[in-house]
Amino acid sequence: MHFGDDLMARTREIGHPLCAGIDPHLDRVPELFRQGSMAPADPSTPLAVEALALAFLDRLVGKVAAVKPQIAFFEQMGSAGMAALERVMAAARERELLIVLDAKRGDIGSTAEGYARAYLEPGAAAEADALTLNPYMGLDTLAPFAERAAAYGRGLFVLAKTSNPGSGDLQDRVLEKEGPVYEVLAGSLVPMADELQGPATGWSSLGIVAGATYPEQAERLRALLPNALFLVPGYGAQGASAADAVRSFVPGPGGLEGGLVNSSRGLLFPAAGQEAADAGGWEQAVDEAVARAADELQAAVAR
Repeated sequence: MHFGDDLMARTREIGHPLCAGIDPHLDRVPELFRQGSMAPADPSTPLAVEALALAFLDRLVGKVAAVKPQIAFFEQMGSAGMAALERVMAAARERELLIVLDAKRGDIGSTAEGYARAYLEPGAAAEADALTLNPYMGLDTLAPFAERAAAYGRGLFVLAKTSNPGSGDLQDRVLEKEGPVYEVLAGSLVPMADELQGPATGWSSLGIVAGATYPEQAERLRALLPNALFLVPGYGAQGASAADAVRSFVPGPGGLEGGLVNSSRGLLFPAAGQEAADAGGWEQAVDEAVARAADELQAAVAR
């Protein structure tokens, strides 16, 4: 499948753009799943994180279009953590969930080729359907990833206007006669977005990261990249509303559409789940958190 077409078909089917982030903060892992000291170097820690992630995946089947593991939380545990990530990603694939790996890779030449092979080629140990990319070493860093996107139907999400408070330090800098850096970057991505446009829906497999905490900037980015998927962080625990999160979306066959809205901590670590005494209580807490986010986003896209 073409990633853009596949993602849009799935979000249309379930009626909302919710993406479930898998960010296993070690200090937040519920008591129900904790093993040993939960220190990164403790051999028991990757097992605890994997058990939590696998149980979480089971609660998401049929409820979200995609999951977004954050690689850093697995890397901190060394090779055992990366092995756990590979198993979690394989489990997500078995459950027919699209995988957006949040790795923010960006490098040149053979190094970029290595990253592209590691995550976007069929049969890779950590095979993802889409990958986040940092473009600030130059557009040539994106070429190896774009080649795999075209060859294997993968997706790319390029950092444009991120949700963190310090994003403006560089992204908002105004270039003489050209405007803010994030807008200049978006304009430079238009040819690639057009090349990766989907035959079924018109949505491209080339997307950008546009934080829900900056909805006005996201609207300007949409004007520059009308067929690009947006990966939208900042909804939920970071404070942005569902309406802000879909501000850059456009009318489609069943309502507003245009990408994925990510929620991580709000879904993986609901307050009730932290205190759950048994698996049933934890599952109910996660189910309620997922349903609440899905309902909010479904209402937002139905406007």
